[in-house]
This record gives sequence, C-alpha cells and structure tokens, in this order.
Amino acid sequence: MNPHPSSLPIFSAFAKKPKTQEAEEGSSVVFEAETEKPDAKVKWQCNSKDIASGGKYVITSDGNKHSLAIKAITKEDANVYAVIAGGSKVKFELKVVSKPEAPAKAPAEGSGESEVKPEENPAPPAAEPASGEHTGPAQDAPPAEGDAKLFFCAGENITFVAKVNAESLLKKPTVKWFKGKWMDLASKSGKHLQLKETYDRNTKVYTFEMQIIEAKANFAGAYRCEVASRNKFDSCNFDLTVHGEQLVVLLMCCDFCSSTDGNEDSGELDFSALLRKSSDPDVDVWKILSGAPASEYEKIAFQHGITDLRGMLKRLKKMKKEEKKSEAFLKKLDPAYQVTKGQKIKLAVEVANEDVEVKWLKNGQEIQPTGRYIFESVGNMRYLTINNCSLADDAAYCCIVGEEKCTTELFVKEPPVTIVKNLEDQMVMKGERVELECEVSEEGANVKWEKDGVELTRDESFKYRFKKDGCKHVLIINDASKEDCGHYKVKTNGGESMAELLVQEKELEVYQSIADLTVKAKDQAVFKCEVSDENVKGTWYKNGVEVKADARINITHIGRIHKLTIDEVKPEDEGDYTFVPDGYAFNLSAKLNFLEVKIDFVPRQDPPKIHLDCMGRTSESTIIVVAGNKLRLDVPITGDPAPTVIWTKGEKVKQIRSLTFHGLAWLFTALLCSNVDGRVHVETTKGHCIFTIEGAERQDEGIYSVVVRNPAGEDTADINVKVVDVPDPPQTPTIVSVGEDSCVVTWEPPLFDGGQPIIGYVLERKKIKSYRWMRLNFDPYPRTTYEARRMIEGVAYEMRVYAVNSIGMSRHSPASKSFVPVAPTSEPIGLCVDDVSDTSITLKWRRPEKIGAAELEGYGVEYCKEGSKSDEWIPAIDGLTDRTSMIVKNLTTGDKLQFRVRAYNMAGPSAPATLAQPVTIREIMQRPKIWLPRILRQTLIKKVGDTVNIVIPFQGKPRPKVTWSKDGEPLSPQFASVRNSEVDTILFIRKTERKHSGQYDLQVQIENVEDTAKVMLQIVDLPGPPEALKIVDIWGFNVALEWKPPKDNGNCEIVGYNIQKADKKTMEWYTVYEQYRRTNCVVSDLIMGNEYVFRVFSINLVGFSTEPCQTKDSVYIQKTGIVYKPPSYKEHDFSEAPKFTHPLMNRSVIAGYNATLSCSVRGIPKPKVTWYKNKMDITHEAKYRMLSKQGVLTLEIRKPCPFDGGVYMCKAVNDSGEDIVECKLEVRPPQASRCG
Repeated sequence: MNPHPSSLPIFSAFAKKPKTQEAEEGSSVVFEAETEKPDAKVKWQCNSKDIASGGKYVITSDGNKHSLAIKAITKEDANVYAVIAGGSKVKFELKVVSKPEAPAKAPAEGSGESEVKPEENPAPPAAEPASGEHTGPAQDAPPAEGDAKLFFCAGENITFVAKVNAESLLKKPTVKWFKGKWMDLASKSGKHLQLKETYDRNTKVYTFEMQIIEAKANFAGAYRCEVASRNKFDSCNFDLTVHGEQLVVLLMCCDFCSSTDGNEDSGELDFSALLRKSSDPDVDVWKILSGAPASEYEKIAFQHGITDLRGMLKRLKKMKKEEKKSEAFLKKLDPAYQVTKGQKIKLAVEVANEDVEVKWLKNGQEIQPTGRYIFESVGNMRYLTINNCSLADDAAYCCIVGEEKCTTELFVKEPPVTIVKNLEDQMVMKGERVELECEVSEEGANVKWEKDGVELTRDESFKYRFKKDGCKHVLIINDASKEDCGHYKVKTNGGESMAELLVQEKELEVYQSIADLTVKAKDQAVFKCEVSDENVKGTWYKNGVEVKADARINITHIGRIHKLTIDEVKPEDEGDYTFVPDGYAFNLSAKLNFLEVKIDFVPRQDPPKIHLDCMGRTSESTIIVVAGNKLRLDVPITGDPAPTVIWTKGEKVKQIRSLTFHGLAWLFTALLCSNVDGRVHVETTKGHCIFTIEGAERQDEGIYSVVVRNPAGEDTADINVKVVDVPDPPQTPTIVSVGEDSCVVTWEPPLFDGGQPIIGYVLERKKIKSYRWMRLNFDPYPRTTYEARRMIEGVAYEMRVYAVNSIGMSRHSPASKSFVPVAPTSEPIGLCVDDVSDTSITLKWRRPEKIGAAELEGYGVEYCKEGSKSDEWIPAIDGLTDRTSMIVKNLTTGDKLQFRVRAYNMAGPSAPATLAQPVTIREIMQRPKIWLPRILRQTLIKKVGDTVNIVIPFQGKPRPKVTWSKDGEPLSPQFASVRNSEVDTILFIRKTERKHSGQYDLQVQIENVEDTAKVMLQIVDLPGPPEALKIVDIWGFNVALEWKPPKDNGNCEIVGYNIQKADKKTMEWYTVYEQYRRTNCVVSDLIMGNEYVFRVFSINLVGFSTEPCQTKDSVYIQKTGIVYKPPSYKEHDFSEAPKFTHPLMNRSVIAGYNATLSCSVRGIPKPKVTWYKNKMDITHEAKYRMLSKQGVLTLEIRKPCPFDGGVYMCKAVNDSGEDIVECKLEVRPPQASRCG
C-alpha cells in the first residue's frame, strides 16, 4: 500500500548543498554549493539578511559552483546561514568553538519552543506561548530537534497544539492533521477526536488544536501536522505509542513560523519540507529505497514526495529486518491496509505448511471467530475477513504461526459526510431572524458556511451564529438587512448545498380599510382600520388638516386596530378623513356624510317620503361594499299615517314582516336570497328603516328597491349596491422559455376581477424538492409576462401567480409544470465542408465551447436553397445526431445549398453555425496525387523477420485505380498483401526475408491521368564471419593480425570488427578492439610467458556475426630472461602480552537460574585462557561452560546453587606474559512466593 501525494512537482535548484560546519575562533571556513544550472543566480543570507562580498565575507562564483568564505571567525559569527537559488532555499549553521585550552561553549539554539505541544486536560489558550517567539539570537534558526517522551494513562485526554505566526501571511493558513501517511483526520472528527482553531488579533497568531478524548490503545501510530498558505508549507511528525496502560508520545518538533522580514524572501520555507509528486503512480517507492544505497535516500525521498524522513528510515530499518526469509510464512501481511467504514476487508497470508494452525490478534488480544470476524483456510492461504468495519476495527493486527508472527495496521476511513436535506431559498422582511437549516449524514460532522463564496465565521457583533443539533446544522442571522441578500452555501467533505436569501423592506398590509359613513346629527361616527403591523402608529387628517383629540373626538390604537371616534356629529364634521401610517407612503381615506333630518309638522294625512341623496342607478349613487363586510342601508322615511315599507331586489318579494313601534304599525318586506338565511336583519327607529346584510357576498350585488305607502300616497327609491371582492386566481402559468439562471413565464388574467380592475400580479417560485415558496416581487407587476431571474442552473423549479386588485390579493394559481433553468449551448464551431459528390455532401464541425449544466442531446443539421426564405430550412435527418460529422445524401445535382448546424440540449437549440457561402452539389474532378510520407522518401531498412506495414495516403476523384509492382513485376498476393481504400493504400509483409529487398513502385491512375511513387526496401541480416585470419608477425609483446572481409555482409555495409584474445591456459576471451574498421591490427601489451589465440567478429547494422573467425595457430610470448629480486624487509614484531580490557564484575544471582561472567582480553599471539574458582582450576568441570569469541571471554554457570558462590578468576597466558582478573559471585536462595 503505497499512496502518493498529489502536490505539484517542485525540484531543488541545488545539486550540492552546503552543510553545517564547526570551526574554532580566529580560523576561516568555506561553505560550498553547486546549482543544477550554470547561469543560476545565487544569494547568501545570514539570519535572513543578505550578505555582500567584502570585509570578512568573500563570495565567489564559477559556473555552477558557488562558495561563501568567512574569515577571522568570532563568537558573533555563530548564526544560521542560507543560500537561495530560484525557489529553493537551503539553511545551514556555523558553530564556533573556543580554542582547545578553553572549554567549548555550545551555541544558542535558534528556537526555544516547540510549536506542537501535547497537553493533558489543556489549559485555556491564553496560557499558551505565542507561536513564533524565539529565545536565541537568530530568527531563522532551525527549531530544536529531538524526541520527547510524555506518558499518559489510557482514558485521559490529550491535546496537540500547533501555533502559526500570521504576521507575514495574507490569508488564513490551512492546517491538516494526518494519522499514518495519508489518512486525513478531519473525517475522523467526532466523539473521541475534536479539531479546534482560534485567532489572537493582538499577537496575530493562529492556534490549531487536535484533542484526543479518552485515549485508547488503538490510537497508537504515526501522526503528522501540515500547515500551508499559498506557496508556503511546513509539517511536523510525531509518534503515539502504547505501552501497557500508558501512552508514550514521541514528538518531532517543528517551527511553523515564517520569516517576518520585509525582504522578498520573507516567509520562504526550506525546500526539504515541500511536498513532491511522483511522476509514475505505479512506482513502488519502498522497493526503490530498499535497493538503494543510504547516500541516495534523501534524493529518492525528495523525488517521490516523502517528507517524513525519520519515519521513512524507521520503516526501512524494519523492512530490512523483515527481509530475513521466514520459515513459517511464504507471503506475509502488507504493512498497512485501509477500508471504508461499513465495508469489509480480507487480510491474507500464505504459510509454508498447509496443515499448520494460525492465530489472529488485534492489539495483542486473540480474536475469536464471530459473525464479523471470519477465519478461512484454503490450501496454504489463511484469511481473516472483517465484515461491516467500524472505527473500533482501526487497530494493529497480527498473525502468529508457531514462534513467528507478521503484523499489519488497519486504517478505517469514515465515508464522506453528505448532505441529506438541502438548504431552502428564503425571503424575509428586513429586521426578521433567518434560520438556514440543513441535515448531514453524520452526527457531529464539521461543515463550512459561505456567503457568495466567502467563508462565514463568528464575529464580535454575533451577526452569524452556527448551531448544531445532531445531524442538523443551522446558520442563524439576527436582524436581517439588505446586505444579507445573496447565495449561502454549506459545504462538507462529501457535498454542498446552496440557497438564496432575499431581504425585502417591510410592506404594510391593510387587513381592513376605513369605509364611508353617513350619519345624522347627534349620532356617533366611527372610522376603523386594521393593518398588519401592530407597532405602526399613524395620524388622522380631515381635509388635509391633522385631527386632534378633544372631548368629542377620541383617537385610539389597540394592537393592529386604529379608531377615530366622533361623538354627537355636527354638520361641520362632514368631510374627507384620511389615516396615514407613520413611515409608509400610502394612506386610507373615507368620507363622512352628514344627514340633516328636517321635522315638519304636517297634517295627519301626510304622504310618505323617502329622504335619500344617493338614489338612482348611476355610478355616483352606487353603494360599494367589500365582500365579507356588513351591508347597512339606513333609509330615512316620513309619512302619516305610518307608511308600509317594502324592500325588493328586482321584482321578487320574499318575506313581509309587520312590526309595531310606539303604537304605530310599520310593515317591512325584505328580500332574501336563497343562501342568505340568517344574514339579513331589518331594524327600525323613529323615522328610519335600516336594512342589514351580515357578510356581504357576490350574489348580494344588485338594485335594491324600497317602496313606502300610506293612504296619502307612496314613494319609491332604488339603491344600487355593488359587492367588490378579491379577484379569482389567474390561469395556470406557462413557462415560455428558460435561460441559464432565468425563465420567462406567462399567464392568462383571472376569469373574474372581483369587481375592481386588476392592478397587477405577484409571483412566487419554489424548488421541486422544497416546501417553501419564495415571493419574486412585492409591488404588483402590471403585465402577464414576467422574466424571473437569479435561479440556480440545473435545479428544477415551479411557479405560481396571484392577482391583485384594490381589494386585495387572490388565491394562488395552480403551479406551473416543473422546469429547469438551463442555457442553450454556444454554437458549434469550425463548420466546414469535408467532401462533395453529385448527390451528397460531407460536413464536419467541433463541439460547442460552452455546454452548460444540461447534457448535450445532439446536433441538428439543416439546409435550404439559395434565394429561398430564411425560414425554409429543411432538416437533413429526422431527429438529432451525436456525431460531429454527417454525410447528407439524396441531394439534387447542381443545387446551390446553404447549410447550418445547431446544438440541442434541454433548453433547446443553440445559435446556428452557418457556412460562409452556399455550396454547389457537384462532383469535383481531382487529379490523382500520392502523398509519400517523409520516412519513405529514403531507403526503408528492416531486419529479417520483422513486419512491414507501409501506409501511403493519396487523393483523387473519382476513386483512382491503385497498382503495386516490384522491380517492374506485378506483386503476387503470396509475396505481399495489399489493401486499398478511397484515401490510402497499405503494403503489408508479415515476416520479411532477404528476397523482399528491392524497389516497389506505386501507381495511382484516374482515366488517362496518373501519379507514381517508389519505395526502396532493404532487408538486412547478421553478417557472416571474416575469412583467412592469420598471424603476420610477432615481436616483443606484440602480435600483428590480418584477415579478409566476410563473403556475406548481411545485405548492408560492414561497420567494423571486434578483435578478441584469450590465454590458452584459461581460454577466457577479452576484447582488444571494438568497432575496428580495418582488416589488419596489432595486439599489444601481451604478457610474456603466456600463449595466446585470437578471433575476429564482423559487425554490421544488425549486430555481430554469429560465428567468429579464429586463428589456427597460437602465439607464445617469449621471456626475456630478467630475474626478479624481491626487496628484503625487517620483520615487525607484533607480539603483545595479554591484557584484560574489560574486567570481571562482582555478581549476585539467584540459585537455580543460569549465570554468566564476562570479560575481554587482548594479546598477540592469542593467549591461553584458564578459569579458576577459589584458585581451583575448573576447566574440565561439566557444570561450567567456557566461551571465547573475538576476545570476549564468557563463563556460563549452569543452575548455580549457594555452594557455587566464591571468588572466580580468569587467567590469560602467552609467550609475552600473562594477566589475571577476578570477581566475587554471590548465590542467593530463591525467596518463597507470597500467598493470599
């Protein structure tokens, strides 16, 4: 299992890097570096400040070699230096020590604090030291490195803190925590693992925490923290190991601080911390490392993106230990496995003995077979299958066979967190509270909220609040304003959801408007209205003048109801009354009519009289009542005797009621519709007849007639009553067209307008999967066609419409058919004519540049004759084609046609791509022409047995006749295969032979016009051996050879010869000359006294000849008679008396357990060793065993008893002397074990 990082490949600019050096005070030191490119610009720094040549610094550059020399070193020169080339920066140190007479003083460390700290029950963040604080003199000094061990009991909490200095960073850095090599712990966040982050505005330090809650044994492993910001990167590695009930944390400290200098290199990090990307994802990096020398480890790790060098070395060491061949296992477990939570995994090993039993352990505990753990044995294979893996299965597993075992580590990866319930669009009024809610697949998962692409965070004003409730996540916006409009997005590591928020100014709705009043003297007039907001105040006006409260006039405001009450109405109270809500640009008006009742004293025979000023059937005399309100007709009448009153609607009399009032009989006739039972009331007062209908309805509209009669006469009056209502809902809206984020919707007006003109429409939309309708306009829209915008492409919507008149808003219309906003594609590009014949044309084009959210359904090809109307386009085929080329057939010869192509998707056709000019349908005569490839214009050379496949394109219309011939003779099918098409010809020879060499002629002919081409084919083979190799001359240590060229040169030129020699004793051949061009040579530097034979191979383009030409006779190199006299040397005396380099140590052992005494001795020749106990020789006693290996002497005492205690002595003797060493051995009886 070898995952590879996926970062961009970044390579070092240095071939050789300067290393840390140590020098004495007063001396000089030189740091050297080599760049990959000779023209690279190199800059040297000390403590992040540039160094210029001069004074004590000498900077030299020679090609790609660069050096920095520091003269007369002092203690102040002990700093951190750096060399920069391109984007690579290498740091190194100069350590200054005092002269030998003075004790060396260790230089100050560059960083005094580890940036990753384990805590137990962590303190508040304020108690943590700020990242980037240094106690040493050098700001860019590397952090102190070393392993620290911290012990924690299982079940306790551990917090790892990483602090990042952000003074030089423009954006917030990104921090990731990993377990093992590549497991991102962000997906593991939950009950036992929490990730937090804070920011200190004063110190500009980000603090990132990883808290492990109730640590368990399976939390052990290697961890890594990575911090990145644009092109800056750093990382830190630490190990978490379990020993018994304690946790040991090994920390490899790392400084996450970037430089705060203002120069151009501020914030640069060491190149060794940058991630790399492997060029080949199938490369086994560990296999490469295991076979490479140690000096190449860093280079290989750099190339393949391994940043944890220490972890890499540990794993290599472990791998090399495991390279010992196992007797029990033929194939062991892989080093690590990874599985997704809920899936199953199978661990497999191959054992040497198919009958052997194996044990499986998990974190050291034996696993018993259950429904989740299944053991299988198939031949030599042993399997452990884990079903439905959970986080508890993330552990170390071991397979044991006898005394041998192999281990692995299983990482359980949680599936990505997906969004189960999406956000919904919302429209709210200004000042309201907004809650955007979504539901994810995992409890406690981390989500990120964004507004218009910008991440939302908690701020000091608490504008945004984030709430978690199990799987639900809520974004709360308090006191919404116009600035909060926009698209809000919630993101998880497995998906995202977006919704739109619209904030509108509050519209004040009028639930009940004030109505016109007609009152008489001394009566009470009450104007009453009801609005939607109970907090809205208002002002009453009479004829434009504000009304003030007094003894007769009372103004009240209770909840949503506003009242103006006028007691004992007077004639001067008549006028237009208006209520104006504070802060809103509209008003409510009504008229107060004063009815003056004149009382005349008439004789008893007074004819009846109706006193009305609104009689008649004109629009000015019409009484208008809103549906649902009370209709009250108050008719003043006079007459003596008391007149009879008859109410009719039309000509129909429904009911006559007789009442007695003050001794007078008044007769009323009321007309009731069939559905108004219980709603009609008739009241009477002296001189008045009041007709009331509770909750007026549409059918109550009409002409009401009142007739009064008495013996003196009669009087009649008509009252026109009009009932107005909200309109009926509009017809079902129709989606006319859709765009990328918009649609055009149209609808028909309502069948009934409610008795008042339609002043506009209100539209709403919603997503198909949502339940919330969002209003698109607050002001009535006057037309019946509307373009809705700001929709999300690819999401299904539906629309509905409300009609609005002066009375109010209708019910909503039925919802439209669902639609998806999607834009048509852009037009196809590159439309051109590929071919034309007498009845067809071939067109080609390329895909549109912009496809959009909807899939491309296909292309439509159309044509029309030149000069025809622009709308007379004829489809070339029925339906669409998914290809980017088409042959349009069955055309009329000689027609001049224009062609166009349109791309289709869900939104319809795109803009057309049209040919620049019409095309005439006619076969075009084209001369035959052979396009001979460049490679065939020279001799084509192939080896015997190779395959020849020659493809030669040509052109010509109509289809030309193709003829192949070789050396003037037609080709037979048995000699070579020929395949022809309309545009090319292929000559194919499956297995070449020497006879296939020669000239091949190709002829392409149309009627009397032709074109020819020739191809030279040369089939080559290995040459034959040279001939007549002979020895021409011999002198000294030299031999002259001569030979003739081979008879068979393999059908190609002989490029040289290979001359070899061999000693006749060993007959091992050695090459003397390679690629030797001549046919004679001199072999020199032969050894005298040896006898040699020679052979020669011929060489051509294919290779060496199969057989050499060898000399028949051998050559003996005569000796010259010079006698060698070796020099004489005085032999050195290496003898040395025995001396014990490590003495025996006094021991105290327990009886019954083997004991050993060890010492080491040196001496030349090897001394004889004798062991004594209490000065008695014990060499031949069976109880003791003496061992000696490489000068280490061991005396093993088998199961000593108390009598074996005493003084033991070891004596070593050789010819140069002797030496002894002794020790005391105490043997203690074993203590009795305690019971109870």
